[in-house]
Amino acid sequence: MSPARKPLPTALKAAESAAPHYLGHRQRQREKLLAAPKSLADYELLELLLGQVLPRRDTKPLAKELLARFGSLREVLLAAPEPLREVGGFGESLAGHWALLREIFARLGEAQVRERQVFSGPEVVAEAARARIGHLKVEEFWVALVDNKNRLVAWERVGRGTVDQTTVYPREVLALALKHQASGVILAHNHPGGDASPSQADLDLTRRINRAAQELGLRVLDHLVVTEAGHFSFQEAGFL
Repeated sequence: MSPARKPLPTALKAAESAAPHYLGHRQRQREKLLAAPKSLADYELLELLLGQVLPRRDTKPLAKELLARFGSLREVLLAAPEPLREVGGFGESLAGHWALLREIFARLGEAQVRERQVFSGPEVVAEAARARIGHLKVEEFWVALVDNKNRLVAWERVGRGTVDQTTVYPREVLALALKHQASGVILAHNHPGGDASPSQADLDLTRRINRAAQELGLRVLDHLVVTEAGHFSFQEAGFL
């Protein structure tokens, strides 16, 4: 006959009963993540992510509120700082964590560009541009600079504008190319509205940059217009 279990000391029982209920819940979620990650709902993944920054808080209500506000896990993770801060409980510590996540996502999308591989088509730069600026709510203009073997020399932002335009001057692009001793440029900008079709302003700017580049012996290899869902290539369309 097994000996009777000794009752827990009063202090230990009190500590157990006082422990926040979400700690056990979070531990079960972690175990579930390791055993069967696809079984976790979006809000549960978001709970765990929030819990990394807010370990002493029940993060389920905030996770559900963020999903209700932005519509999907992707939209929550890619949301801009201003609307995120409008959600109660989303403070500066979380804003900093979100900035870190966005930068990691962008660099993952830019990985092939950063590896200085030889570009044989627009897809690699288009993927990098979509990762970096495809989700933004304002236009940004970026330039990939390449050497004479079409390997990346630099990948930099030239301009940032509004929801429907970015002011970029050919001299800014060419000055950047000369600074890095590049022999070719690939232009890229985003259309926040979701339509990658080039505007008349896009066509005019591309012609102006191309003419100025030719005078300096530089090659304009492509101009890419990107959105979250896809891209338009000037080179593939026969505009360059």
